[in-house]
Amino acid sequence: MAILKGIPLHILSPPTKSITGPNKLSSSFISLPPSSSKSNPSHNSALSFSIKKRPKNWVVSSVTNDRNAVTTQTTGSNDHQQQEQEEESNGRFGREMEEEKNPVPNDGSEDSDMFVGRAINAAIVLGFGTFAITKLLTIDHDYWQGWTLYEVLRYAPEHNWIAYEEALKTNPVLAKMVISGVVYSIGDWIAQCYDGKPLFEFDRSRMFRSGIVGFLLHGSLSHYYYQFCEALFPFDDWWVVPAKVAFDQTAWSAVWNSIYFVVLGFLRLESPANIFNELKATFWPLLTAGWKLWPFAHLITYGVVPVEQRLLWVDCVELIWVTILSTYSNEKSEARVFEASLEAKSDSSSNSHEK
Repeated sequence: MAILKGIPLHILSPPTKSITGPNKLSSSFISLPPSSSKSNPSHNSALSFSIKKRPKNWVVSSVTNDRNAVTTQTTGSNDHQQQEQEEESNGRFGREMEEEKNPVPNDGSEDSDMFVGRAINAAIVLGFGTFAITKLLTIDHDYWQGWTLYEVLRYAPEHNWIAYEEALKTNPVLAKMVISGVVYSIGDWIAQCYDGKPLFEFDRSRMFRSGIVGFLLHGSLSHYYYQFCEALFPFDDWWVVPAKVAFDQTAWSAVWNSIYFVVLGFLRLESPANIFNELKATFWPLLTAGWKLWPFAHLITYGVVPVEQRLLWVDCVELIWVTILSTYSNEKSEARVFEASLEAKSDSSSNSHEK
């Protein structure tokens, strides 16, 4: 015990912790006292055995360190690239946030234009709504003498239906065109409100474009399509209704969705290349989205509703479908307009800062 207490601690410590390379190996060997090498041959042989085995452990550890270094460098390069991408995106969003926090001062013309736009939209909605409700409620105004309010409200739905059937007999195409135009206008308005726009801040031109497509194309084409579908399947068997639904949701839906996209694109004055790219990108998602709604609705269309009344039922369901259709059709064009407006604002803000 006295001999062990007299030996320094650095000699008793394991050589693996003090020897990390060839240079340190020689220095550690020289630092051994002479007395210990003479007095204990077995200890010298143990030290020599451990020293001889050291190069093998050093090689393994060096290879391990090199592999860890390569992994660290690769991870570091990947982290650096990811950090650059994050800095670029953060810089872009930071500029946008800075523009929002420090807007370019205006002279109040933007607020006045927004107020005028709201006033026009409110006048359109309230005017057409008042006109429609008045026409529906005053269908029997020639016979109101002596009628009570209850009698007016009671007979208004029935007599409006009779008037609609008379219109279908006298001019069916025009009647269906008017209904489709109204439905497509209201459907686009609902789509804009669903996207987050306030009630009276909708895009009038977008709503009118959708209404024009519904009036000029959907009403007339649907009138002739349902007649063609009846001529294509002139049977009364049980499989006729599923066959009509399948034909409707493949051939007719593909044709009508394409017509709607192309015509709206030309009404927005877009290039044919942009129209084709948008149609190509949204054709299949839009077609499959219709399969979640229309097969169930068309079981009633082709199984219950008569031919002349089908478009009215379909237009009632179209209030939901036009919301989806209009959203698919306008989201990319509105994204381009939004990016252009951001670029214009950034250019104007940079010019104002330079001045």
